[in-house]
Amino acid sequence: MIRPYTLSDRKQLVDIFILNTPKYFDQKEIQDFEAYLELHGDTYLTIEYDGEIVGGMGCYVDENDTSGRITWIFFHPNYTGLGLGKKAVAYCLKTFTSNPLVEKSVVTTSQLAYKFFEKFGYNLIRTEKDYWGQGLDLYVMELQLNSN
Repeated sequence: MIRPYTLSDRKQLVDIFILNTPKYFDQKEIQDFEAYLELHGDTYLTIEYDGEIVGGMGCYVDENDTSGRITWIFFHPNYTGLGLGKKAVAYCLKTFTSNPLVEKSVVTTSQLAYKFFEKFGYNLIRTEKDYWGQGLDLYVMELQLNSN
C-alpha cells in the first residue's frame, strides 16, 4: 500500500533509512532526509507491506521546470526484491502523467540504482563523482512524459 506520509511514520522511516546507510546513502544524508520530511512531508509517501512500514519516497511536481520528481526512495533491506520499488515508481509516473503540466520525470540517484530507473525508460543526463558522499556519485536521469 502506498499512502501519504504522516508524522507518526517519521521514526520508522528514519530507522529504515539508517539501515540503507552507508550502502545507498551517505551518513550526512540522514539529516537531509529528516529536514525533507520536516519541510516537505506533504510530498512524501509511505510504503507498507502486510501492514508494516517498509519504505518511502518523495513524489512531487516542480512547477518551475514542469517536471515530476521522485526523491528519497528506499526500502527496508528485508523487503527488497518484492517489486515494491517498481510499484512505487509506477505510482508516481501515473500521478505525473495525469497532470498536464508535467512534461518529464526527473530522478537524482546514484550509480547503485540508476539501472533500476533505466528499466522505466529514464535516460542518463549527467553524473557527478562523489556528489552524495565518498563513493556515491550523482546520476541525474529524465523520462519524457506529456509533451505539450
